[in-house]
Amino acid sequence: MKGKKLDLNVEDVLRKLKAGDLTIGEAKRKLSALNIKQISDFARLDSRRAHRIGVPEVVLADGKSPEAVARSAAAMAKESGYALVTRITKEHLKKLRTLSSRNFKLDYNERARTVVITREGHVFPKVGKVGLLAAGTADIPVAEEAAVAAEVMGCEVIKAFDVGIAGIHRLFDPLGKMMNEGVSAVVAVAGMEGALPSVVASLVDVPVIGVPTSVGYGVGIDGLGALMTMLQSCTPKLAVVNIDNGFGAGVLAALIARQSKPGKVG
Repeated sequence: MKGKKLDLNVEDVLRKLKAGDLTIGEAKRKLSALNIKQISDFARLDSRRAHRIGVPEVVLADGKSPEAVARSAAAMAKESGYALVTRITKEHLKKLRTLSSRNFKLDYNERARTVVITREGHVFPKVGKVGLLAAGTADIPVAEEAAVAAEVMGCEVIKAFDVGIAGIHRLFDPLGKMMNEGVSAVVAVAGMEGALPSVVASLVDVPVIGVPTSVGYGVGIDGLGALMTMLQSCTPKLAVVNIDNGFGAGVLAALIARQSKPGKVG
């Protein structure tokens, strides 16, 4: 069933508010409804979400046709200046690349399986720094997804990969650099037993976000073992997101950084 188009515009709402036909609360609700942009009969895009709650709407490609993803991404980029597409396949990428000829720039991160589409002239604000650690090289795709999410929200991301507890000596130099750079939060991505976030949280004075990954075998149960370890941590100030949820971790870290260094929401 096709959704009904919103028969609203900003001038009408403001005119009725001035005339006393709407209360302030009613006007706010109607203006909020204008944030929802219908794309044909398959998607409703919340193009003003970043301004309302500080987090941009993202196009999740998983389970969607290349055509639907490309149309949604183009609409988002046209409306907001950019669009982030996650969990893409080669088929999605092929279709998205057709947008680069329409005054859009396309930035593809192969490891993260993301595409960032920006309208010509769009610049992301810089409002803070976050650190990003990946325990093993197999955890890098999830870590890169976190990095892209934080960068789209305006953060500088300082990365260090292959610093897990199997070789704990590799952790200290990059972690020290992150703290010297003034990061506001650290994202620690780990599979297997998932111990890295607890170790990091015991060493630094900023919030740590643990990301369990589905890397592992046997009783790891596709990341459930790592998730349980992180949730059962005895180290305070460790927050944990869902298995393989790099995007969610990047968003949370960026929001923390924004509170430390507030700036304009992009």
